[in-house]
Amino acid sequence: MAAPIWVWAFCLAITSLPSVLGNSEGDALYTLRRSLTDPENVLQSWDPTLVNPCTWFHITCNQDNRVTRVDLGNSNLSGHLVPELGRLQHLQYLELYKNNIQGTIPTELGNLKSLISLDLYNNNISGTIPPSLGKLKSLVFLRLNDNRLTGPIPRELVGVSSLKVVDVSNNDLCGTIPTSGPFEHIPLNNFEKNPRLEGPELLGLASYDTNCS
Repeated sequence: MAAPIWVWAFCLAITSLPSVLGNSEGDALYTLRRSLTDPENVLQSWDPTLVNPCTWFHITCNQDNRVTRVDLGNSNLSGHLVPELGRLQHLQYLELYKNNIQGTIPTELGNLKSLISLDLYNNNISGTIPPSLGKLKSLVFLRLNDNRLTGPIPRELVGVSSLKVVDVSNNDLCGTIPTSGPFEHIPLNNFEKNPRLEGPELLGLASYDTNCS
């Protein structure tokens, strides 16, 4: 028996919606937009009715229309980051420095397997550095300085051999500074102004969670 006319009409309406709702990357970025206060309207072009977010300002996509860059540094944004950012599987650059973003770094950022640069410096971010960032095997730049981060430097980061720049200065981190893996070449001033952070750890002699209680 043929389906009622209203069923066909409903199906046609759903399939013809020019919406980003079918695009998980667009959904994730629009969730970020809703979590941010944007007094200068830099996110005005982030229109959820578009098929994908590749035409939005401050977003760069590859030839397959997958998001590779989010460039929102120095944009006078406040609010917090959202776990949905972890859906941006092709993201290489997450640039949110010099804003007033608060809250914590979502554990889900560890799902961004293509990430090269994570720049969250000069914000008001609190909580700990997620150990999940140790899964970012393409990460080269990790700049978290000038926030309110607490806890130790995750030892999982020692296994990220691609890391060239790590800056966690001017936070409230504790424990000791790693000295193995990529940390062999990170200058000590990239860890300064953490009053509870001890000097470079002496492997086998000092526990890295010293002063972290």
